[in-house]
Amino acid sequence: MKKTHVLGKEVSDFEKQMPRGWIWDDTRVFLAVARHGTLSGAASELSLGIATLSRRIERLETALKLPLFVRQQSGYQLTEDGADLIEKAEALEAAAQAFTSEADLQTQMSGHVRLATAENLATELILPALPEFRAQYPELLVEVVTDISTTNLHRRDADLAVRMVRPERGNVTLRRLGTLGYGLYCSSDYASQREATPDLGDYDTDAFITWGEMQSHLPAAQWVERVLRGRKPALTTTSLAAQVAAAKAGLGLAVLPHFIARDAGLVCVDSDIGVDQPIYLVIQTDLARSRRVRALADFLTDLVSRNHERLSG
Repeated sequence: MKKTHVLGKEVSDFEKQMPRGWIWDDTRVFLAVARHGTLSGAASELSLGIATLSRRIERLETALKLPLFVRQQSGYQLTEDGADLIEKAEALEAAAQAFTSEADLQTQMSGHVRLATAENLATELILPALPEFRAQYPELLVEVVTDISTTNLHRRDADLAVRMVRPERGNVTLRRLGTLGYGLYCSSDYASQREATPDLGDYDTDAFITWGEMQSHLPAAQWVERVLRGRKPALTTTSLAAQVAAAKAGLGLAVLPHFIARDAGLVCVDSDIGVDQPIYLVIQTDLARSRRVRALADFLTDLVSRNHERLSG
């Protein structure tokens, strides 16, 4: 009993030092690198890529505001601050191992988890990275629902969601992951035409691509409506993909997420128009401790963190 009490105190002390929202996997990576002294050794133990390990160590150091390792040609050497955290991190590791039964450890993650998210995040961010998740959990079926206008977590239409709108009701657990940045974009040909036209800074001579009536509540649509001041847009669409295609065709200016517009080769006319949106991870509260849901939630948290600059612009 005395050992359990000491272990619990060590874990509690360590958790108090950790920033809010920290991810256990980063602590696990810290211990592996400390034990092996090299990224390659830790990568072999954890079955992760060296680049991924390096990013997670840097993320943990940034979160703690402490240098944990001295990078040398021969490997990674603990700093004094890093060495001070080893005992507490190992106590947390032991607690996690004690909590998980041997049978649970030997049981492969399986089942079904349903994720609701915007189509642009699904197709441009989540799906390209999903093979990494599938390699780790091959028996876990992920269902991606992109029709989020009709998806409701408290009706159990989905287990978790990545959204740009903060839920105002429902029994859900909420966490902000990052920011989705927007700018004003057009094709290179349209940009060249604009250079030949006097610019008064009010877009009076510009054509605009925007959302249809059903999506008029979106911040991007409202921004365009304010700029047009009663003028008709060149085109309205019901999908972001259509707006990207229309902008590439030279039909006018469109308010688009930076990471999508830049990947499409569009030209940024204004990178800060004040319609950036927060990215939230939302989970049904009664599923927040589900292993399958937590596995996908941790993957999504790490994915958004790795793509922070790309998403925010």
